[in-house]
Amino acid sequence: MRPFLTRFAPGKFPYRRLFLALAIGFIGGCIFFYFHLPLPWMLGALVACLFASLFNMPVAVPGIVRPPMLMLVGVVLGSGFTPTMAGSMIDWLPGLIVLIIFVVVTACCCYVYFRRAGGLDHWTAFFSGMPGGLVEMTALGEVYGANTRIIALVHSSRIMLVVLSLPFLLSFVGGQALTGTTRAGASILETPISADLWLFGTGICGMFLGRLLSLPSPFLMGPMLVSAAIHLTGVSEFHAPWEIIAFAQLVLGSALGCSFAGVKKSDILHILQLSVGSTIFLVAASTSCAMLVAHISGRPILSLLLAYSPGGLTETSLMALSLHVDVAFVATHHVLRVFFVAVSATFLARWLKRGRLAKTDA
Repeated sequence: MRPFLTRFAPGKFPYRRLFLALAIGFIGGCIFFYFHLPLPWMLGALVACLFASLFNMPVAVPGIVRPPMLMLVGVVLGSGFTPTMAGSMIDWLPGLIVLIIFVVVTACCCYVYFRRAGGLDHWTAFFSGMPGGLVEMTALGEVYGANTRIIALVHSSRIMLVVLSLPFLLSFVGGQALTGTTRAGASILETPISADLWLFGTGICGMFLGRLLSLPSPFLMGPMLVSAAIHLTGVSEFHAPWEIIAFAQLVLGSALGCSFAGVKKSDILHILQLSVGSTIFLVAASTSCAMLVAHISGRPILSLLLAYSPGGLTETSLMALSLHVDVAFVATHHVLRVFFVAVSATFLARWLKRGRLAKTDA
């Protein structure tokens, strides 16, 4: 505990840059809210901090700030699982199979794109082309000698571009007007203390479980699994206040916008150019899959667009929560995508490395 607390010492922790980032993010959120733009506290903070980063303002959201926010989001996502939906999960199977096919096809296409259009080396293109798992792909890329900064920037750009464009795609394809006035959940003044105790207790237990099981994104998926188990079994029906959800969106949006801080503008523009091309392809492919499954299964197109979205698990699930879409359905698809990408990329990379070594020896 002491080494953890020492990281918050005034000389080590960038309090000024963090508070400036959150202040700029809050202003961006207020502007988005005033103009009734979608997801104001996430997208407004993201855009504002992105511009602050591009103009070299001293902003930063340290990585140590993200886990508590991910814990809260994980618990909130898990609360979307209810006992009544347990029997209907078998109906999700066809859509999940289509999702796996989507991941395989898009990963192959993105690899070729980054190799030929982007001129990236084999391993950097391989891990950059995987449609998911920013942290996992960056960590694996380091093991195989890839350029981890490019991998991180590509995945951050993909998530950012999807988060920025998806609300407007949902409005155009799904036919639902998205405004910044949507409120998810009751106010913190209306929820009982017992709900707050359930919220934080579930989150802490979930974090330990996520680390124990070595789950991808343990601070998000651990609390989500524990919360889902509690809600599916009917032990509790607690829900997080909307203020906590909005604050988590503010911090995570600011963190995504600040992820480009300290990077040369030329590098950012180069990666953004590459990411725009790959993101357009991914969004078009995911939209096509969603429309196909909607035609076959009759499920609402809005939930399918979110479920197949190539954005981040956290960001897309928060959209589903804010839009009152089936959070459990969306989160389950994204969890499967993250698991499948992480596992398949690990085994495929090992197989490819052995094949390359065998050719070298020959």
